[in-house]
Amino acid sequence: MSLPADITVFERGWLSSNNVLLRGRFGAALVDSGYVTHAPQTLALVQAALGDAPLAMLLNTHLHSDHCGGNAALQAAYPALHTRIPPGLAAAVQAWDEHALTFAPTGQACARFRFDGLLQPGETLALGERHWQVHAAPGHDPHSVILFEPQLRLLISADALWARGFGVVFPELEGIAAFDEVGATLDVIERLDPAVVIPGHGPVFSDVARALADARTRLDGFVADPARHRRHAARVLLKFKLLEWQRIDAPALRAWARATPYFHTLLALERPQSAATPAAESPAFDAFLDELLDDLVRSGAAAREGAVVLDRS
Repeated sequence: MSLPADITVFERGWLSSNNVLLRGRFGAALVDSGYVTHAPQTLALVQAALGDAPLAMLLNTHLHSDHCGGNAALQAAYPALHTRIPPGLAAAVQAWDEHALTFAPTGQACARFRFDGLLQPGETLALGERHWQVHAAPGHDPHSVILFEPQLRLLISADALWARGFGVVFPELEGIAAFDEVGATLDVIERLDPAVVIPGHGPVFSDVARALADARTRLDGFVADPARHRRHAARVLLKFKLLEWQRIDAPALRAWARATPYFHTLLALERPQSAATPAAESPAFDAFLDELLDDLVRSGAAAREGAVVLDRS
C-alpha cells in the first residue's frame, strides 16, 4: 500500500503496536511507541529514519502497554520531546497508577513516562507535513483517539479498526457496557470515509468497506454471545505474554496468571460459582487456564514441550 514519502509505518506485529513516523515542515512526530521490551528496537527504527534530525513530538492513541511502552526510552533519547496523551488518564499517569492504567490487571509492563499535553478530540494538529484531526474512538479503550488527515483521507485507526477486526473491548471485561461504543466508533470511521487506513496492528489497507463490514459482523457476534468475547480476551492476554516470553515453564506461567487480576475477573464472569474460592486453591482456575492453553495449542498459536510452553507466531 503506497503512502506519501513523509509518512513511514513501522509494522511491528502484535506485541508492539505499529509506529507511525510523520516528517515534514512541522517537525517529526511519532504516533505510538510499542511495548517496553521492544523499546530499544523502537528507538533504533526512529533514529535510523531521522538520522541527526530530532523527534519533536510523541503521541499515544491510547495508553495500553503495547502502544506506550517505548515512551520512556524515546523521552530519554530526545530530552526536548513533547508527549501528548488522550484525556482521561492524565492523573493516573502523573500518579503512575498501574491499576488505573491497566498494566497491573493485564499482567503487562510499562516503563514510567511523563506527558506534556493532551490529545483533545475535536482539535487539529500540525504533524510532520500535514494537519491531522483528532477524533474520539471509545470502545476498545474508553479514552482512545484516532487521527484523520482529510486531504488524502488517511486514517491512523489505532485498535478501533484493523484489516480484520478490532481490539479486545476491555471495558466489557469489567462489566462496563462498551459494545455500543465500538459500533459508534465504526460509524465515525465510515463517515470520515478514509481512503487508506494505518491500523494499530497489521498491514496498512485500503479496502475500508470490507474491513468495516467484517468488524461489524464480528461485533454482532460478540453482542449476541458476550462469553465468546470474554474467552477471546482471555486467549489474547495469554498469547500476549507468550509473545513477550517466547518460552516459559508451565509453573511460572501459572503463577503469572494467578497474579493477573483480569483472569480472575474473566473466570468469575464465566463461572460465577468459582469466585468464592481463592485462586491458589482453585481447581476451577487451573482448569480455566489449561483450557485457554489448549485453545492456543489447537490454533497453532502455542505449543507444549514437556513442562515448557512456547509461543508459535
